[in-house]
Amino acid sequence: MANKPIGIEVSLAVAEAVKLCDTDVVAAYPITPQTHIVEHLSELVADGTLNAAYIPVESEHSAMSACIGSSAAGARTFTATSSQGLALMNEMIYIAPTLRTPIVLLVANRALSAPINIWNDHSDIMSVRDAGWIALFAENGQEALDLTIMSFRIGEHPEVRLPVSLNIDGFTLSHFIEPILIPEKAQVDAFLPPNQAEIKLDISKPLSIGLLGTPENFTEIKKATDDLLVNSKKHIVSVFGEFEKSFGRKYNLVETYRHEDAEIIILTMGSISETAMTAVDEMREAGQKVGLVRLRLWRPFPTEELRAALAKAKAVAVIDRHLVMGAPYGPVCLEIKSILYDSPQPPKVFNFILGLGGRDVRRADFKTTVERVKSAKDSQSSFEILGVLE
Repeated sequence: MANKPIGIEVSLAVAEAVKLCDTDVVAAYPITPQTHIVEHLSELVADGTLNAAYIPVESEHSAMSACIGSSAAGARTFTATSSQGLALMNEMIYIAPTLRTPIVLLVANRALSAPINIWNDHSDIMSVRDAGWIALFAENGQEALDLTIMSFRIGEHPEVRLPVSLNIDGFTLSHFIEPILIPEKAQVDAFLPPNQAEIKLDISKPLSIGLLGTPENFTEIKKATDDLLVNSKKHIVSVFGEFEKSFGRKYNLVETYRHEDAEIIILTMGSISETAMTAVDEMREAGQKVGLVRLRLWRPFPTEELRAALAKAKAVAVIDRHLVMGAPYGPVCLEIKSILYDSPQPPKVFNFILGLGGRDVRRADFKTTVERVKSAKDSQSSFEILGVLE
């Protein structure tokens, strides 16, 4: 391993991780704010640093189509996108899991239009919440690099063979220069074995995949895919453990911070979690029993781990970065309320929508959520979009 971190843009660090993983195929179309990732990968391929096929497709739909084909043929495959690009991939996104194609997709999260907005929230990844992909969230640049490497290992596990989406907040993470420790190639090689697909497209052994699913077998196929996704959780835990042994950095499905004796817990995903930690520290210094729970794994949903993390809390302030039109709560809050519904003494759950379209999420915002929770009536839960201009 390198002796010390280097200052590097997070997007470029992700591309370097893809190179270290000996990726065979990159099929991509540029879209802000993920363009720096695939742009750097094209440079690595062009100068011979990465021995891969780089396919400059004509759209994101074509990018995911090419990725499915290359992955089905046994190639280690990567792509990246954002926002409307992910929306254009939508048709193919739903195909990849059932075809057992372990593609790694980096989503530099960005708001979905309209109005046109190039800044960060989580509306893009939430649009494919139910597609059957494993979904991970990084909080900083080191995590983005580490989770890229782990995503290939997780997706290609013989008992998983599912695509993985790794989410990094657009601009607020993708374009920041951070000190990042880039591992040695030999270390990555020891951790990540070659991709071994038992069933793959091969002209010497012709077969067909993705055929018609009739009413007689469609339900069973979808149930089998869901079973694979649910069962992948234990393998994700295993890969996290092996990564810690190899690289010395520990990852959990659900991360906690100063939560053991917390009466009020803030629940977050993504890069705002580090801002939330600072806010928690300041509230602790003021004598408030506040803690933080962060979701690293979004799909499959870590139900048991979250129940354990929230068991002692009196109230939970769930932070969503996507507005579910016409529904009473955001997507993360809906999940939290559902898993706590039958708990003996569930905490009160409050939902706050923050940071839509790249609006800054500040320490003061987290303090406001806690004050809203403390001022609520005992029987009350709430839903609020913070920061709406009057």
